Amino acid sequence: MTPQNRLTSGFLARLKDYFNIGPFLIPQADAEAAIREGVSFRGVNLLILIIAIFIASLGLNTNSTAVIIGAMLISPLMGPIIGIGLAVGIHDFDLIKRSFRNLMMATLFSVATSCLYFLVSPVSEGHSELLARTSPTIYDVAIGFFGGAAGILAIGSRIKGNVLPGVAIATALMPPLCTVGYGLATMQPHYFVGAIYLFFINSVFIATATTLGVKLMNYKIHDFSNPQRALRVRRIVYLIAFLTILPAVWLTYDMLVTSKFNNNCARFVAAECRFPSTQVLNYTAERSGVAPQLTITLVGAPLPQDSLLTALDACLPEYHLNGTRLSIIQGTVTAGSDIRETSASMLRDMYAVTQSTISAQQSRIDSLQQIINYTRTIDSMGVRLAPELRVIFPDIDRIAIAHTLVTDVATGTADTVNIALAAYHAQPDSDQRRQLVEYLRARLRLPDLRLLPVAP
Repeated sequence: MTPQNRLTSGFLARLKDYFNIGPFLIPQADAEAAIREGVSFRGVNLLILIIAIFIASLGLNTNSTAVIIGAMLISPLMGPIIGIGLAVGIHDFDLIKRSFRNLMMATLFSVATSCLYFLVSPVSEGHSELLARTSPTIYDVAIGFFGGAAGILAIGSRIKGNVLPGVAIATALMPPLCTVGYGLATMQPHYFVGAIYLFFINSVFIATATTLGVKLMNYKIHDFSNPQRALRVRRIVYLIAFLTILPAVWLTYDMLVTSKFNNNCARFVAAECRFPSTQVLNYTAERSGVAPQLTITLVGAPLPQDSLLTALDACLPEYHLNGTRLSIIQGTVTAGSDIRETSASMLRDMYAVTQSTISAQQSRIDSLQQIINYTRTIDSMGVRLAPELRVIFPDIDRIAIAHTLVTDVATGTADTVNIALAAYHAQPDSDQRRQLVEYLRARLRLPDLRLLPVAP
């Protein structure tokens, strides 16, 4: 074996040793006992689940992330899901039935509890924490899978640490079920469908990751008598996982397309809607309907509507907005609207635009003031150093400190530098120049200062 092959083999052996989980695993019987204990939902487990649902519903209702996290830590909902994954991995068909039955019961109790809460709650609008549970994507699939993988590894090993609480928070099983109850209580189907799909994603891929983790840890199979049934169950599980991914892939694609469309609209408005006496008040970009729609609201001096639309429509393809319908609103009042209300709204909008302009101008003024103050400080350094230089460097007649722009003639590049101009009685030697440079750099705290001796 060549030295290079020995080095490669040694590296691979060391790498394999780092990822060897065998010494950290507990006996299969102990891991199974822990999982089977968490599958059942009776007595205390069921009461804890109902209490956790109430806490999560309160957190969603008040838009409190801390309360939602607390509910996820309390909830025992992950037990039957991991039980399903374990049962598929070790061919325990009785455990599959029991885990699935308990998961269904836990789901029904959770949805019923949250629905009851939101029926009696005086606050019924959807907050950001509720809305976040209605648009699952492929990223939620990855979260569920990797969360399940971390969970089964923690259960099957001696080193648990904070893994299980972290998995409970990351996979977020409780908030989707509470959102399902909210959708039922308020008769809003989009909340119900999106949240139940998110819960389904998390459940399926936690179970799938658990099955693969059981295979990785070489757990012994319980039932060898019916391999065809085991194969059929595995195929059903993998088919369900595949079908679960498909809507998430589509939703992710739609999310990315919408994000790209919004970014293109923002670039278009920022670059093309610049007018001397008219400003963009706001704009809305929508992809729903037959064609994408971009509506721009202007405030200020009125512009000719037809020519403005023609000019802006011609620029849309440059921003990949082909087929987008463009609408321009210039503070007109629609029929039947309240003129006083519209005027007040326009005044508020104009005030907001004015405040934004003033803030930008003030920021520019502050920046220029800093430059002026720095320039004044640099210009006055020679005056402040003169008494010290008269004692330390008596050969110097005059000195000037400047912050200026130096251009390289060959390349044309420019750079700002700090320069000291010093006039001596006679031409200074290299030691004198070096001593003066070291003194000035230390005294003025300008490490990049350069010295240019000038004629006396």
